[in-house]
Amino acid sequence: MSQTNSVQRNLKTRHVTMIALGGCIGTGLFMTSGSTISKAGPGGGLVAYIAMGLMVYFLMTSLGELATNLPVSGSFATYNARYVDPALGFAMGWNYWFNWAITVAVDISTAALLIQYWLPKSPGWIWSLLVLIVIFLINALTVSTFGETEYWLSIIKVTTVIIFLIIGFAMIFGIMNGPAVGLKNFTYKKAPFVGGIPAIINVFLIAGFSFQGTELIGVTAGESEDPTKAVPKAINDVFWRILLFYILSIFVIAALIPYTSPNLLSAANGNIAVSPFTLVFKRAGLAFAASFMNAVVLTSVLSSANSGAYASTRMLYSLAQDKYAPQIFAKTTKGGIPFYALLATILVSLLTFTTSIFGQKIYMWLVAASGLTGFIAWVGIALSHYRFRRAFIKQGHQLSELKYHAKLFPLGPIIALILCIIVIGGQNIEAFVKWDWQQIGITYISVPLVLILYFGYKWKHHTKIIPLDEIDVSSEI
Repeated sequence: MSQTNSVQRNLKTRHVTMIALGGCIGTGLFMTSGSTISKAGPGGGLVAYIAMGLMVYFLMTSLGELATNLPVSGSFATYNARYVDPALGFAMGWNYWFNWAITVAVDISTAALLIQYWLPKSPGWIWSLLVLIVIFLINALTVSTFGETEYWLSIIKVTTVIIFLIIGFAMIFGIMNGPAVGLKNFTYKKAPFVGGIPAIINVFLIAGFSFQGTELIGVTAGESEDPTKAVPKAINDVFWRILLFYILSIFVIAALIPYTSPNLLSAANGNIAVSPFTLVFKRAGLAFAASFMNAVVLTSVLSSANSGAYASTRMLYSLAQDKYAPQIFAKTTKGGIPFYALLATILVSLLTFTTSIFGQKIYMWLVAASGLTGFIAWVGIALSHYRFRRAFIKQGHQLSELKYHAKLFPLGPIIALILCIIVIGGQNIEAFVKWDWQQIGITYISVPLVLILYFGYKWKHHTKIIPLDEIDVSSEI
């Protein structure tokens, strides 16, 4: 295997756009979105998704400004180190790599359960191992192979949502299956808002998790053929995706299924037969709705595992390039694949999966450690962008020099930062009320892990928060 030390810019604009478009369409939308309606009512569910969608849009425009100015595979970890503090880049990068590797293990376990829906007597570990091998092969070939795979997996998800919306609105307006349903569920019993503001804040968490993975846009920038064109296009698509897919899907579910339906909570627990999408398709006369949605959710899980392997591999590669990890992980194949970084990622995923068989308690803690990773990464994006833009202006640069301008600075990153902190802090308020230390530990373990990495590196290398006039805002890596 001939070796180099650089990735290749072989991701086309359509790849980056579809990775962005399909990035947060997954089990969050297909399975758990209905629980927001159940807990906060149709109005509360819509408000939660609109608020989280707005936050994600600000974060992605922040990331877009950073990624078009400095397109690198390490993305926000590199920005954390360069625009805030090297210790923050070290902590964020290692945390993101390790936790995405764990998420891949969770996804291959989930994929096995979905396959067992059709083959209940088959051993799940065989399917998990098979999926992991497929994910490894896709990521070991070329980056364009990864991009093409994600493109078609995303096409399946996007097509499903579009069909769902067409059928849903046809039933709401009485074009299909009997008289018009209308908006009567929005005034049913305590609707549209159930539980008031506390319930809305509570479902912020569910909505927030649905959008995890959108930061992959920044990671793909390092291998995009034309990041100055592809990244802004993908980010603009994020806004329309959130508006069309999530908001309209929540609206359709709320109009067709009353918030009191127990199915909305059952679907959140993984019962594909009562997924809001399955129920709507069944109501429209699709006989194989459950089997069809099981297949769609399986493609979503495969897409998540594939993206997770890609993101964690590129993060470990970037950490090595920044001298935060052993240099062997900075080596790439002739085709530009960080092969040793990929091997390390797959190995961690395999070991994590093994603990699910032999040590359930260890597996539970490992999975918990990955729970808040996305939100912690988002905090880093908001901080990095805020300091980058302030340093850029302070050093005498003009905004016209930037290839892409984030919207509503400084309000955008500040709003995103505040909402991220609220979501992180509010994950399990009940555990604090009851002083349940085990639950507190399981929920928030990723926060002290990042702090240990941050202060440990800071203590060893005596780093400091970089003054604005000393931040390097123009040179390339």
